[in-house]
Amino acid sequence: MSVITTVEQLEALYGLPGETSLVKEVDHVIPEYAAFIEASPFAALATSGPEGLDCSPRGDLAGFVRIHDPKTLMMPDRRGNNRADSLKNIIRDPRVGLLFLVPGSGTTLRVNGRAHITTDAALCASFSVDGRPARSVTVIDVDSVYFQCARAVHRSELWNPARHVDPKSLPTPGKILEITSRKGIDGEAYDQGWPERAKKSMW
Repeated sequence: MSVITTVEQLEALYGLPGETSLVKEVDHVIPEYAAFIEASPFAALATSGPEGLDCSPRGDLAGFVRIHDPKTLMMPDRRGNNRADSLKNIIRDPRVGLLFLVPGSGTTLRVNGRAHITTDAALCASFSVDGRPARSVTVIDVDSVYFQCARAVHRSELWNPARHVDPKSLPTPGKILEITSRKGIDGEAYDQGWPERAKKSMW
């Protein structure tokens, strides 16, 4: 197996990026990029820490990531499983990457920057949903913003209902937990209790 070990080898294989791949990157949120952030109900958050890398899903109502100003984004953190892998990473290494998806659109938006976490009461309250404030807010200082062309989404047919997988064909979370816990967790009971737990922790 041939392994590429230098940037020069990589560039020889792929060539250099074209003009459009370079000019689309800016160091702040322009109105055109703001439109994608405001329409997005989902983003993947990438972080790095001493234990390694993490990529975590973040979802809420469309526009849940707030554009405070062209150089600053704010993202609420809601109730979850309390692992807080991304937040632990941010405390020790502020570098973050965000990938925004907009249902129905092939174009995605990438944001790179540096983040910190705040529990400012007024700010958390400003992200309240159904009377529940955010547990914390991740504030992101923007370094670069650019759109990703739609090839990957088109190839995957991500938004094509005919390609959607029946969830019943996949192992349930309870089944997985039963196996990974060596039957220390009752998988069937876990799955049956999920709808009620989800309602309590939605926001």
